[in-house]
Amino acid sequence: MIEACQRALVLAPHTDDGEFGCGGTTARLVEAGCEVRYVAFSIATRSLPEGFPPDTLAKEVRDATAALGIPDEQLTVHDFDVRTFPEHRQEILELLVALWEEYRPDVVFQPSHHDVHQDHQTVAQEGLRAFKRTTILGYEIPWNNFDFAYGAYIGLEQRHVERKVAAVQCYASQQHRRYANADYIWNLARVHGTNVNREYAEVFQVYRLVA
Repeated sequence: MIEACQRALVLAPHTDDGEFGCGGTTARLVEAGCEVRYVAFSIATRSLPEGFPPDTLAKEVRDATAALGIPDEQLTVHDFDVRTFPEHRQEILELLVALWEEYRPDVVFQPSHHDVHQDHQTVAQEGLRAFKRTTILGYEIPWNNFDFAYGAYIGLEQRHVERKVAAVQCYASQQHRRYANADYIWNLARVHGTNVNREYAEVFQVYRLVA
């Protein structure tokens, strides 16, 4: 399925969510010749550590997605205020519907419907509405997922995980977070790979599979 994909869409409520959730898979898709678009909905200005300019995450996400092989023209960055997405639900839905009409992706990667963060929930819920005619896979953010159905495993090679780690390390402003850790990323990929007899993998909740 992955190698046959021509257009993929990654939905990241905040810059870096897409890298954590499906960075390895994104690297594999790009390597296979798939066109990948990455849409971030917030640069989380209010969550930046002291001393970082307001546009820090807007710059870091460009470096991070480039590390995954996504061209700059395939990146879109919005600036919804962090933790307020439920108040902008209709506007977000309209953006997603416009994306479907313009891009028609073969697969959409988005947060899990069971993610407890209110911004992640909003993108997940509206993503299901906007992209119900194509394959939708919910990516894992382990510290936010209290319930997760391990329905799809995408095997990765070492080079794909290396690109994911490199992308996460582009976020200098987020390195204080415990999960922004190369060992954590490698170990999680190794555990998921072991579960399906692969060296490394990322895992997804399957919401719709259209083949």
